[in-house]
Amino acid sequence: MAKRDRIGRGGPDLTTRIGGVLLPNPVMTASGTSGHADELAAYLDLGSLGAVTVKSLSPEPWAGNPAPRVHPVRAGMLNSVGLHNPGVGAWLADELPLLAATGARVVVSIWGSSAADFERAARTIATAWAQGRAPSLVAVEANISCPNVEDRRRMFAHSPGSTTAALAAAAAGLAGCGLALWAKLSPNVTDLVEIAGAALDGGADGLTLVNTLMGLAVDPSTGRACLGAGGGGLSGPALHPVAVRAVFECRQAFPGRPIIGVGGISTGEDAAELLAAGADGVQVGTATFADPRAPARVLGELRRWCARRGVHRLDDLIGRAHGH
Repeated sequence: MAKRDRIGRGGPDLTTRIGGVLLPNPVMTASGTSGHADELAAYLDLGSLGAVTVKSLSPEPWAGNPAPRVHPVRAGMLNSVGLHNPGVGAWLADELPLLAATGARVVVSIWGSSAADFERAARTIATAWAQGRAPSLVAVEANISCPNVEDRRRMFAHSPGSTTAALAAAAAGLAGCGLALWAKLSPNVTDLVEIAGAALDGGADGLTLVNTLMGLAVDPSTGRACLGAGGGGLSGPALHPVAVRAVFECRQAFPGRPIIGVGGISTGEDAAELLAAGADGVQVGTATFADPRAPARVLGELRRWCARRGVHRLDDLIGRAHGH
């Protein structure tokens, strides 16, 4: 791991470098859990986080799935929001300025139903960046864990070929702008390392691991699914060990590539575990639904966890499970 530049003084140095992205600490929000703008600003200082990752945006507005969209389960939460969003152009004009005004560093998540959609969304962002209309952006996260109409509505991230194509399209759209490109991958595959390699081959600078597990809840009294769209994605505590293994295995396979760990983080120790497994940064998601202050709380707990255990620099923790 390359050594980090210091940002700030006092207490453990939590500065992290995720490839070319330097952040004051590793804790971010996860896409889909903190809105498109400054929705969480009433609960925490968004500028104090490493970054805020917004809900996924498509080239054009998208209505999402029918209600109900969220259902609590013992192991966490099922959701089937369906990537509802205003479109990347409207977001850049109307919502990014609100988020930027909080001082937040912003990771913009994009998705599409085809590889061409990823290129269009990325190109719109690159144009705004070049024109100075999006200076708060630090990275683009390609959410390829979404339906692919070019492949019978399978997810891009379930096929190495589709994964490479989607990332290559996003990379082409961002060409020359300098923004980092991260690939958010699905755990619902037999060999995640193979898919991760395909994402990197397509032009991803880093990996976000992982998106939700596929799940279903049924009301036994009616026999109907509890979500309006039928099945959904399982997130929360049950996902955490899956994320830890995904990060660990991909760090082993790609020792020099940036990795962001996400899945079931609700405490500072959860974050520390993913960092020890090899993540350079982490994202807090489902915990925010129960506690909107969760990302800031996790950051504070991580700082205290490091101080109690003599971890003076994040480099001393990152990759510890690999003997780093």
